[in-house]
Amino acid sequence: MLARRIYLDYLATTPMDRRVLEAMTPYFCERFGNAASKSHAFGWEADEAVQAARVQIGALINARPAEIVLLSGATEADNLAIKGVVGFQRDRGRHIITVVTEHRAVLDVCKALEQAGQAEVTYLPVDRVGLIDIDQLEAAIRDDTVLISVMAANNEIGTLQPIAEIGRLARERGVFFHCDAAQAVGKIPIDVDAMRIDLLSISGHKVYGPKGIGALYVRSREPRVRLAPMIHGGGQERGMRSGTLNVPGAVGLGAACELAGREMRDEAVRVHGLRERLHAGITTALDQVYLNGDPKHRLPGNLNLSFAHVEGESLLIGLSGSAHADLPAIAVSSGSACTSATLEPSYVLRALKVGEALAHSSIRFGLGRFTTEEEVDCAIARVIAEVSRLRRLSPFHHAATARQPRSSPDGDASSPDGDAQVRPVVADVG
Repeated sequence: MLARRIYLDYLATTPMDRRVLEAMTPYFCERFGNAASKSHAFGWEADEAVQAARVQIGALINARPAEIVLLSGATEADNLAIKGVVGFQRDRGRHIITVVTEHRAVLDVCKALEQAGQAEVTYLPVDRVGLIDIDQLEAAIRDDTVLISVMAANNEIGTLQPIAEIGRLARERGVFFHCDAAQAVGKIPIDVDAMRIDLLSISGHKVYGPKGIGALYVRSREPRVRLAPMIHGGGQERGMRSGTLNVPGAVGLGAACELAGREMRDEAVRVHGLRERLHAGITTALDQVYLNGDPKHRLPGNLNLSFAHVEGESLLIGLSGSAHADLPAIAVSSGSACTSATLEPSYVLRALKVGEALAHSSIRFGLGRFTTEEEVDCAIARVIAEVSRLRRLSPFHHAATARQPRSSPDGDASSPDGDAQVRPVVADVG
């Protein structure tokens, strides 16, 4: 029997896997030692658990256990990676290259360094599906470039960047490469050696682990990456992040990474199939629905759609409410960023040149480990019902039904609001 609420926001956070909770539980009350206590068995036991977690985390990304720095999450990892490199390399250079569609944990750090006069930043544009141009990246590298920071998978649109190509270019030019992989780790294969990644950010709660724990992979050789610390104190984590370790969190992150390593391939195939089922079910019944992001190179569980002539926030409210007593509420998120005073369209979608009206009408569906076919089918029915209801109330939809989107020479469709062209959803997106 279906629950009264269906969770399709796995890109915001994931429910903890119960197997992860089982691994963590003893370290709250029974094995409660401080991993920095070296004089008794309680501390030794905690330290052994932390070192085992480093092995599990490292194995998922092909890293050495000693290269795993435990932190509070991917936001702290991004901060330490970027500020740490700039701080340590200040005599060599202060130029950073990143991308306009990065997570705020990267963009806001770069802007803060710029405002403090500690860095100069080049923000690369993206194409209409969210990919960077490798030639533009190469042209942006300067003699004083110390860091390239590009995320593996975009948190809104799911587009996968060519990480191996970026890593190869960075290595050839002698520039450190940082990758925010919070959305990618555990969902697609990541190999820091094969991809030539020097720093990589990981988040526990994106991979069915606990909140409040994450990790930064820091390459130890060929080349060795050295960072200026942000937090000073007891010298934990090789001096890069002082503070008492979150032992239960570390154990949980390790267990989550081990599970992902074992199950990722089969899980990705299953989740991709569910995404295609959701996608086809919606677009078969509704017209003027547009895909945001790369139609092929995207996360298995990400589907970001814009619904013409529907306001995204109204759709969110409708889906999460109880207007349809016979259908469960659906938890999804919007591509529009809200402030207290106004609605602003997603900066990611605007970077893709999606028209403002469509940017405001976008919904991000996130599917994951515990999503079922029955839930997907229910979501399809709920989306169709709610979009149809809102369009019946929209004067813009009534005015537009007499005309169909124009086709451009490359097969894309113009957005109904007359703004930039966007790619229509097709049933065989992979």
